[in-house]
Amino acid sequence: MSIWFRPVTLEFCNELDKGLHGQGSLMKTLDIQIVEIGDDYLVATMPATPHHHNPIGLVHGGANVALAETVASYAANFVIDFERFYCVGQEINANHLKASRNGILTATARALHIGKRTSVWEVKIVNAQNQLCCVSRMTAAVVARSGQSAS
Repeated sequence: MSIWFRPVTLEFCNELDKGLHGQGSLMKTLDIQIVEIGDDYLVATMPATPHHHNPIGLVHGGANVALAETVASYAANFVIDFERFYCVGQEINANHLKASRNGILTATARALHIGKRTSVWEVKIVNAQNQLCCVSRMTAAVVARSGQSAS
């Protein structure tokens, strides 16, 4: 059984990546893409290129966090009525376990808690060899859109 409020497609995710005014977003800048939608998980990828590196040639920890927050935020917004509410990251942490230099990083988000006012998401990022590189947890706040009640 799916946790998503309504059916979600990769095409819809690509439209969201364009941003509010169609000018792009951080997802486009970092080349983050949603690539898989399961019944209870969401998967995104990001290339590990020099554009994502810190000064010593490793993927910047902030790039891992941006990947984790992206996939968790998308997932958080897909479990709510997006016409009435939206979700924003309230807190995120990350443990960087293995450095990456190149290849594709793959992040999988799964819900730990889905509530009326918050949701909590675990994100695991693996490298091209399927080695765990980063573990993150993000709490999303559920915000009522203007004129909507939070109940």
